[in-house]
Amino acid sequence: MSEAYGTGSVGDHSVDVAVPDETEPAGDRRQAPDEPGGAESGRALTEADLEALLFIAERPLARREIASLAGATGERVDELLGDLEVSLTGRGIRLVAAGDRVALATAPETGGLVGRYVGGDPTRLSPAMLETLAIVVYRQPVTRAVVERIRGVDSDYVLRVLLHRRLVVELGRAPTPGRPFLYGTGYEFLERFGLASLDDLPVLEAEIEERLRAAGGGDGGVQAPVVDGNEGVGGDPGDRAGAAGSGVEAAPNADAEPVAGAGPAGDA
Repeated sequence: MSEAYGTGSVGDHSVDVAVPDETEPAGDRRQAPDEPGGAESGRALTEADLEALLFIAERPLARREIASLAGATGERVDELLGDLEVSLTGRGIRLVAAGDRVALATAPETGGLVGRYVGGDPTRLSPAMLETLAIVVYRQPVTRAVVERIRGVDSDYVLRVLLHRRLVVELGRAPTPGRPFLYGTGYEFLERFGLASLDDLPVLEAEIEERLRAAGGGDGGVQAPVVDGNEGVGGDPGDRAGAAGSGVEAAPNADAEPVAGAGPAGDA
């Protein structure tokens, strides 16, 4: 800010006094770095910033949360996420997205070495668990009643085990009488099976898809897991070291089709 000089008096003596020039445009005044909206807060979000934020985050972050933290637009966040996903191609870390939330996880091809380091035993799934999990994955959000109608047997115990292992999560409640729980998958499922998103799921054979649709009473495709206004991204990324591709192992004699029809299947 420039200064103008005026004349004042101290006792019997006249002195020159510096006074602010109020006519200077306010926009020319420099802002201190620690003031709101200063130099640091005005810094544009970069791909490196985004990678660092996701690396230290202890949970998946919503895109709008990232935008709010960084003071960036949603479009800018989406653009940088796309750039980051490309940059991580072929690396040991990958970007995992489920709905509006994103996180970093180890790549599935590194699972063997990472698993030996953390000393985690693979999670073994019985044929009944694989069958139930496949139905939930391809029909989510889905109620227990629909799962049991497709499998033809009580599935309460199997669902509880899958919930305990965080391969299945509760997405909300169905807007039907009794408001039963709706089940789907979260980050733990994506990490364990080495998927970046549900879009990476194998396409069902037409016959199996038709059996799912007929037995379940609706369409058999993967539905957007949004229930009662809530995003269907449950679970926690947990220990990212025990990540995709190495943590799930089928139990012996689990060579049946993952998605069964309406015939009985024994629970383990």
